[in-house]
Amino acid sequence: MAKFLSFVITLIIIATAFSGCLKQSDEDVIRIAYKTQDDYNDASANPQLLVDFIAAESGFNVELYPISSDIAAIEALRFGHADIAFLDGGAAFIAWKQHGLDVILANQNSDGSTFYIAQAWVLENSSIQSLEDLEGKNSCHTGWLKSAGMLMPMGYMINNGLIDVSEESSEIDSLRTIIENHFGTATIPEKGDLYYGYSGGFRCMTEGVGDVAFAKSTSFEDHCEGNDWCLDRSEYRLLSPAFGRVPSHPMMINMEILSQEKMDVIADAFLALNSAEGGSEILEGVLNTPGISEVTTEGHLGSYSDAIGTIPGIANFFAEKYDS
Repeated sequence: MAKFLSFVITLIIIATAFSGCLKQSDEDVIRIAYKTQDDYNDASANPQLLVDFIAAESGFNVELYPISSDIAAIEALRFGHADIAFLDGGAAFIAWKQHGLDVILANQNSDGSTFYIAQAWVLENSSIQSLEDLEGKNSCHTGWLKSAGMLMPMGYMINNGLIDVSEESSEIDSLRTIIENHFGTATIPEKGDLYYGYSGGFRCMTEGVGDVAFAKSTSFEDHCEGNDWCLDRSEYRLLSPAFGRVPSHPMMINMEILSQEKMDVIADAFLALNSAEGGSEILEGVLNTPGISEVTTEGHLGSYSDAIGTIPGIANFFAEKYDS
């Protein structure tokens, strides 16, 4: 009996130690949710370059957790299958508001910022002086459900009582009716049309098709150099206030699962890409950004969420869009 008890105790000790090793081993692995493919024609786009860099920088083992969609990335974070995931603004909105996930890092734009400002433009000689004056005027949008050209301005104006939403709807198509009821003629181009996109929306207003263009605060600087359809800068005017910040692609985590220590290690390793040898090639080739910045959830997504969160059917739209 004594030998048997000794044997049982030994087994328990071994099992406990082994369990602890597994737990410690799991804690020493960083898993990155990533949309992988079988092979990469451009070697600089291979995410294994990122894996190797983060492993060397952090001292952790690093693995890719393959996902097929943004919703799958969110689920991987929710259930602890991945430690960090890359999302775009719409998916990040869903991840934050519906699942309580958080942003810790964000891709930089070409100017080093992690956002751009959505704002309305009019011609200098326009009678429009404020957002309140837009009712009944002809509007130029960059496209259907584009962030700066539609979602941000419409969401902001709905949220601030400048546009009436007479009936609640869970369908995003109701936004088209809201726009048509508020403006005179709304130009909502499709891809390939002359007035599609940021440049097209600004041109639509410049050429008198619309009275107002919903675009970026930097539209003149971004699109007028070398374009003969542009007027002099003095011929344009921005309407205030701006609609808010449209966020760059964030990197998100689940703070309920990820320890503070591990979160700090991950953040430091990714931020090292900005200055380490070979980092810029990985940033451009794998992450499609010139750099990474440390951000907070509220600071990065706050005004975007405040604006688009009021649009009828937006949550259903994003859920369907990213579940593919």
